[in-house]
Amino acid sequence: MKSAVETISPTRVKLIVEVPFDELKPMLDDAYRTIGAQVQIPGFRKGKVPNRIIDQRVGRGAVIQEAVNEALPKFFAEAAEAENLRAIGQPEVDVTAVPIEDGQDLEFTVETDVRPELDLPDLEGIAVEVDEAQASDEDIEERLTTLRERFGSLVGVERAVEDGDFVSIDLTAVIDGEEIDSVSGVSYEVGSKNMLEGMDEALVGLAAGDTKTFTAPLAGGDQEGQDAECTVTVQSVKVRELPELDDDFAQLASEFDTLEELRADVATQAQQAKKYEQGIQARDKLLEHLLDTVEIPVPEGVVESEVHSHLEGENRLEDDEHRAEVQESTRKALKAQFLLDAIAEKLEVRVEQPELIEYLVMSAQQYGMDPNQFAQAIDQQGQIPSIVQEVARRKALAAVLDQATVTDTAGTRIDLDDLVPQAETVQADEDVADDEAAEASDTSDTEVAAKA
Repeated sequence: MKSAVETISPTRVKLIVEVPFDELKPMLDDAYRTIGAQVQIPGFRKGKVPNRIIDQRVGRGAVIQEAVNEALPKFFAEAAEAENLRAIGQPEVDVTAVPIEDGQDLEFTVETDVRPELDLPDLEGIAVEVDEAQASDEDIEERLTTLRERFGSLVGVERAVEDGDFVSIDLTAVIDGEEIDSVSGVSYEVGSKNMLEGMDEALVGLAAGDTKTFTAPLAGGDQEGQDAECTVTVQSVKVRELPELDDDFAQLASEFDTLEELRADVATQAQQAKKYEQGIQARDKLLEHLLDTVEIPVPEGVVESEVHSHLEGENRLEDDEHRAEVQESTRKALKAQFLLDAIAEKLEVRVEQPELIEYLVMSAQQYGMDPNQFAQAIDQQGQIPSIVQEVARRKALAAVLDQATVTDTAGTRIDLDDLVPQAETVQADEDVADDEAAEASDTSDTEVAAKA
């Protein structure tokens, strides 16, 4: 097989491929066998029809088409690898010569978007500045308030709804006189803005038994994005009462006997969280610095394809303002991918099986799935190579960050290795607190707050 490349732009090429007849012949033989097993010709058993009879009855063209359709992906992949091309997006294939007779070659061209070649800067010692890791009194009080809310209870009130209240509501959605959906007795925290657009404004001022109608785009279902006439009825209004911040609360919410001990522990957690934020900030600022430093062309065809798919899924193809936002975020995401892929290649990053398993387990937890089932689903969808690539990108950025010079705004040098165990401790503490709150909600009105 021969191949050649014509560069159309930094992100698009034309690949010219010539396949000798001898290399195509196995596909032609397979095509004859496939067609021979499908057709019924008097005097011949299925699968035993001679090639010349298939040519007479079905046509040589049908056999060639079957063989070429099977061969194109294989030879395109081989030619791209031979030319060191990293093809992306949907290629455009044009078959320019087909072997009408034995001995003739197959020739085709492919226009495809490719990952651009990048000129990377020196990756060692990049300077990154982050905020100081200093927990304020407000940070500590916020954590204590969050902890109190986990052990709070909901109490009914006889007044109009205010922002921050918890309400039980009935809700219906109608389009063109047809009821699309309805729910009854749903708990909702007013002001959380996690249901229908405009519902928070509609609820404020209503009392138990009151009803109000408003218009909002549906957030899901077949009519997602379409405006519906929504009617909300308030069944009850509740407020969350927080426990007093004293020694009794410390004993209820923690392993400590006094409020002073609890406050000291919360202060330590807040400080650890600030240090963890330093690591996140350093990573993000490093990536932004590299994106600003390196010129990264982006294939517009790939951008438009992803934007169209995204907007189509949201049923917002005609929303020009949203389209512009998605285009910008898509371009930035593609630039980051190209950049990290180039860094991973330069640093010869390799993904080991334990790293892949760890990523799959973390992803499964985010989706609330069993890790084994999640891994099977990813494998069936053919997404394992993409997952490996994503892990490699993360390792590449971590490797550059490990070589960076990180200081805070006060000029103090930051050792990111010191932040890792602290970050894990903070996450573990939050997980334990969430578990304790979930257990408490099983036997108290906190369940309503959690659902809301």
